[in-house]
Amino acid sequence: MPSRNDSLTPEELARYSRHLALPEVGKAGQERLRASKVLVVGAGGLGSPAALYLAAAGVGTIGMADFDRVETHNLQRQILHGTEQVGNLKTTSAEKRLKSLNPHVAVRLHHEGVTPGNSVALFSEYDVIVDGSDNFPTRYLNNDSAFLAGKPVVYGSLFRFEGQASFFHPRAGTPCYRCLFPDPPAPDTVPNCSEAGVMGALPGIVGSLQAMEAIKHLLGIGETLRGRLLIFDLLTVRFRTLNIKKDPACPLCGEQARIKSIVPNNYDFSCASDGKTGPDPRMKSSDSGTCPLEVSVHEVQALLKESSGNVLLVDVREPHEVEICRIDGSRTLPMAEIPNHLDSLPHDRRLLVYCHHGYRSLQVTKYLRDKGFPAVSNVRGGIDAWGKEVDPSLPRY
Repeated sequence: MPSRNDSLTPEELARYSRHLALPEVGKAGQERLRASKVLVVGAGGLGSPAALYLAAAGVGTIGMADFDRVETHNLQRQILHGTEQVGNLKTTSAEKRLKSLNPHVAVRLHHEGVTPGNSVALFSEYDVIVDGSDNFPTRYLNNDSAFLAGKPVVYGSLFRFEGQASFFHPRAGTPCYRCLFPDPPAPDTVPNCSEAGVMGALPGIVGSLQAMEAIKHLLGIGETLRGRLLIFDLLTVRFRTLNIKKDPACPLCGEQARIKSIVPNNYDFSCASDGKTGPDPRMKSSDSGTCPLEVSVHEVQALLKESSGNVLLVDVREPHEVEICRIDGSRTLPMAEIPNHLDSLPHDRRLLVYCHHGYRSLQVTKYLRDKGFPAVSNVRGGIDAWGKEVDPSLPRY
């Protein structure tokens, strides 16, 4: 690939001709894009369209940070990847697609993703950070690390049919993510997209907006979403913009800021169970003797074999989910109906509660404990973990 400082080649001039025709871009602007470096955190729903449009636009170096592998359920929205890439690292899949789209860009891969140990140094190597993360720990880590590295962050988020986007650069006087959301949500109050669902086309819109925000910043044209939060609902096609003010009490960029460095423990929390880790240590629940709050699917399998009828599996998913798959012998009782059916649940049997990934069932488990059930546990990872680790013939969704 030509040096970042070289003039555009004839092939590049032809490729970017529609940009060159824009007075706001022109040859000088295209060369500026060619000399720029953008890090995309997450090669998933948001990172896919963002990276594709950044590559198509001719951003010279695109970093892809992600530790995950492509799974079939990703393909409904993560358009960087194809069916043939299932099982491969998302970073290598992304590189193949981006280089196919535009061989003139350099793609740098960060297979370990963004971690508290590498974040500030990694962000310092790029001009703009595009946050395509889908969880709160990474979102706060990205925000804090970008501030410490002096880099802007293009924020995006998804929930069912709703999207959000903004542009944070507190070093240049804008608010930061913590000015908008000072603290992460309490554990188990926010479902992830696997539990709540997300319309596949939604990340295409948000990720494209993120790419455009990064491009405008790199070119110095138009107005970014600095100091504003864009919110839109796909079902009603309504867009609204909220003004965000810089918070003088912000722990990161405020007058008495207390976050001066990245401390790993500050980002070791969970807002919703993802099936990979145990409950957050801050979670409180009434004591249920020696019955653990959570059990693994292998422990469930063993309990079912040894129980002699003393164990009851309770499926708290919705009927449309149960139609896809279920664990034989379980009782279906949707989460919202639990309070009305307490009398029908046995107090003399071990209750094992499961949902899709373990988020809803953990809430139900804690609720039942508070209501006096002596032996109830959440099935960590839910039916998805059961399908992965116990019964591979079970359909996954």
